Amino acid sequence: MYLVVITKKQKVGDLLGHAVWKALDFDIISYKKTILHLTDNQMQDNKAFLSMINSVLHTDGFYFATDYDLTHTLQRLANTSPEFQEMSLLERADQRFVWNGHLLREFMAQPEVRHIITMKSCCINGKVFEWSIISRRSCFRAGVRYYVRGIDSEGHAANYVETEQIVQFNSAKASFVQTRGSIPFYWSQRPNLKYKPKPQINKTVNHLDGFQRHFDSQIILYGRQVILNLINQKGSEKPLEMAFDKMVTSLGNGMIKYIAFDFHKECSRMRWHRLQILLDMVAEMQDESGYFLVDADGKVLLNQEGTFRSNCMDCLDRTNVIQSLLARRSLQSQLRKMGVLHTGQQIEEQADFEKVYKNAWADNADACAKQYAGTGALKTDFTRTGKRTQWGLLMDGWNSMIRYYKNNFSDGFRQDSIDVFLGNYAVEEADWTTPLRDPKDWKFLTLPIIMVVAFSMCIICLLMAGDTWTETLAYVLFWGTASVVTGGLILFNGRDFVDAPKLVQKEKLD
Repeated sequence: MYLVVITKKQKVGDLLGHAVWKALDFDIISYKKTILHLTDNQMQDNKAFLSMINSVLHTDGFYFATDYDLTHTLQRLANTSPEFQEMSLLERADQRFVWNGHLLREFMAQPEVRHIITMKSCCINGKVFEWSIISRRSCFRAGVRYYVRGIDSEGHAANYVETEQIVQFNSAKASFVQTRGSIPFYWSQRPNLKYKPKPQINKTVNHLDGFQRHFDSQIILYGRQVILNLINQKGSEKPLEMAFDKMVTSLGNGMIKYIAFDFHKECSRMRWHRLQILLDMVAEMQDESGYFLVDADGKVLLNQEGTFRSNCMDCLDRTNVIQSLLARRSLQSQLRKMGVLHTGQQIEEQADFEKVYKNAWADNADACAKQYAGTGALKTDFTRTGKRTQWGLLMDGWNSMIRYYKNNFSDGFRQDSIDVFLGNYAVEEADWTTPLRDPKDWKFLTLPIIMVVAFSMCIICLLMAGDTWTETLAYVLFWGTASVVTGGLILFNGRDFVDAPKLVQKEKLD
């Protein structure tokens, strides 16, 4: 057993007068003085488990406050009972967002949340106001990009994030909440060495049960749901869009509105101005849902009565762009109500604030993407500058290559790390063997070695030509064919060569 202690913190800012801290460094302290009683195999496994815990702790995004509940939105906190206010921060916290809940199960301590928090002091028309973005990542069905998709039997969606934009001016407060989450039925997209694995919809389960549980909980928490499905409406993504549409129709819930918008088709050939089509389409719905607003005397003037639930395949790049545009429209209305913006003034016209706004949302996008996909977000050049650039396309290509490598060759370890940290896999000292020791199939080492040798021999034959060109051609064809055939076998057996999770084998992987 170990104790995890925060050893270094950094103040992010003050939220409504409460200090918010980011945890920067940690110590993992053993309760036992020695581990010499463990076998050699157990010592190796113990070292691997500690490495996993460290991996999660040092993935950017752990925040805490000692006297404020970061897990709840302003609107939820404003509608609580006196009994709720008297509870400890851990007892009253929204358990969806308490990432160290498993570590605190045996004693009371400070809840720590995996958030992305940006806090800025801004000025428009000589009026200073505080503006913040808080993205709360759910610890239910947590994981990495290709190993955790869809929902579980309880209706918890993968990569679920609640994002709240908060503005405070002269004691008046306003907030606007959006959510994102994986397409909420049972589907998977396991890595197999292909650049874009084909999504698979589970054909043996009742999707509607989990689907209804998901949206029942969302309606209870947030009110009306406007689904913005941004995936492609052709190719491998088309079946997911059709199934999503069909399930919303089957559910027949008047509190749910479904809008499909083919982001890539509409914005192809750098036509990013066409995003305005979607904004115009949902403008009336956004006005009806509104936002939360409290005046300087603490009187609630407006409540947010619904949320936009956005998704693309990863709920990252396309989703980030749309969320930033919806948040800007809401913020403009809030600042006008508060008297910061004059009637008719646009946020886009405030050059200094617009730069802060765009960079903050791009940073939010990068942080969300790093936690789920392992790299910064794509398309952030549009979020930062308002237009697509050639440099942005190059950076997207670079990030895509890094994602490919991590998703295929290191995400199994990242998934195991998250499962250990959250208690999805319990480490017991009495266990003499762990799934970490599962041997690799013979193909894992044999085929890559053969391919490398064959390719090397092909190059050598080209550089060191034989006595005749026919002899050289024969050698090149033989070794070239051997390397191509071996490469084909590796791709055909792609799942045997990726770094797959070893600790938790349950429905989330299928």
